[in-house]
Amino acid sequence: MPQSANRTVPVSAAGAKVAIGDIHLDAAQETAAELGVSAYRLDVSDPECLNAFLTEVAHELGPIDIFIGNAGLMWVGPFAEESNALARAQIEVNLLGVINGIKAAAPAMVARGGGHLITVASAGSILPTPGEATYAATKHGVLGYLKAIRAELRGKGVRITSIMPGVVDTALAAGTSSGAAKLLTPAEVARSVVKSALRPRFEITVPGFIGPAVKVANLLPLAIRDRLFGAMVPNQLLARKNQRQDYEASFTATRR
Repeated sequence: MPQSANRTVPVSAAGAKVAIGDIHLDAAQETAAELGVSAYRLDVSDPECLNAFLTEVAHELGPIDIFIGNAGLMWVGPFAEESNALARAQIEVNLLGVINGIKAAAPAMVARGGGHLITVASAGSILPTPGEATYAATKHGVLGYLKAIRAELRGKGVRITSIMPGVVDTALAAGTSSGAAKLLTPAEVARSVVKSALRPRFEITVPGFIGPAVKVANLLPLAIRDRLFGAMVPNQLLARKNQRQDYEASFTATRR
């Protein structure tokens, strides 16, 4: 599974010119060949690489109207057993990757007076997720960053969207549980991204009931809230780690 993918526009089928980037260029090129779009190597943790990617895309396709950040890494297990290297890798990709991408893409949008920055975050941005402490921290950080950026860019024509899906059926989520929500497909998340591009909103949870449920839960006394979240949110400390070995080994090797 690509670990550092970003797309400048949602889908070519919607009439957009598309470029995709991934830290694994061969994977990006394979996907691009299927879609009939352009592909580049992109490491979102490297600001210079991001700037070069956007420069090449703009040169080939023209000004970037929509920038979609979709990079993510996740280690699952007890927080005390997570190595510093694994924690750092998640922060570099999940949080700094978003910061780097927005810093690279936003100035040209502000200068033109229009654009849309869409980030695929996670329902972990607003939920307590045992077994995913660092991952959740990065996603909470992403939402906080986007809130601040939205306030800074208000009135400048640049829209901000945070897509927050539950557990998606990808290699990143191998061996984990989706809790009270159904296991999502990548296509369902992609459709929410396209819809947000057509009708922008700031916070979008997938499935939609997660957002309102969290808002209601946060009004309740702590003890009741804990019981409610305990029933809704999967405890990933129970994840089937044997199903995650290949994925976690692959992203550890990539970030060395």
